[in-house]
Amino acid sequence: MSIEIGILGADGRMGAAVIRAIESTEGVLLGAAITAPGRAGLGEDAGPLAGVGPTGVKLTSDLKAALDNCDVLIDFSAPQAAIDAALILSGTGHSGRCKAMVSGTTGFTATEDGALEAAGENIALLRAGNFSPGVTALSVLVELAAEKLGTGWDIEVLEMHHRHKVDAPSGTALLLGEAAAKGRGLNLPNAQTLSRVGVTGERQDDEIGFAVLRGGGVIGRHDVMLANQREMITLSHDAFDRSVFARGAVSAAIWTAAQNPGRYTMRDVLGF
Repeated sequence: MSIEIGILGADGRMGAAVIRAIESTEGVLLGAAITAPGRAGLGEDAGPLAGVGPTGVKLTSDLKAALDNCDVLIDFSAPQAAIDAALILSGTGHSGRCKAMVSGTTGFTATEDGALEAAGENIALLRAGNFSPGVTALSVLVELAAEKLGTGWDIEVLEMHHRHKVDAPSGTALLLGEAAAKGRGLNLPNAQTLSRVGVTGERQDDEIGFAVLRGGGVIGRHDVMLANQREMITLSHDAFDRSVFARGAVSAAIWTAAQNPGRYTMRDVLGF
């Protein structure tokens, strides 16, 4: 039996990439394609809009109705839309078969982040700042390096994305920062330095710095640098094609659809 996947943010760059990944993956089908009200293409077949053949699934803004037509939801939308979807899925009034959600949405405030976590209490909720298997492995290496090298090594995260990306630092950069903080035994919100302008004073020992670059069509590059007075280690990942994230999201959706309610990450999918 095929798994039917719904996509929230189906007409965005990542949503279209996920539709293409679904079309090339055996055992999965597109069950719903959801976007915001007023968007161009509403009522049209989502396949041609994403660059593939007809799927028989029309682009809709009726979130509640669409969630009755899928087994798992992949979300690449906006914070409030992601929260709304999780609230519907976890609500007592939701009688549809979809009880799982995979969210790649970034740019949450602390309040919004807490709201999504709370809304997802009764469903299988997997969240990831990046669905690349390579980035997931990189996060494990960053955590291990930060733990084993210990204090005396400064940690900096550098990321670059295409000129159209709207949030900074990226979800991937924050994911890597979280890994470094965990390895060092730190709380990232307390340790992070998101910008440096003017006379900032000396760098603190328990500081994790972030630097952001935007330009051109760069899919994604992330460097985590650990430096002391005598040497530096750089752990890096480059994405050459957006499809790596889409395929990872589809794999995560297949895995999450079979899980009990709870909170999961890509490390769970890959067995780390």
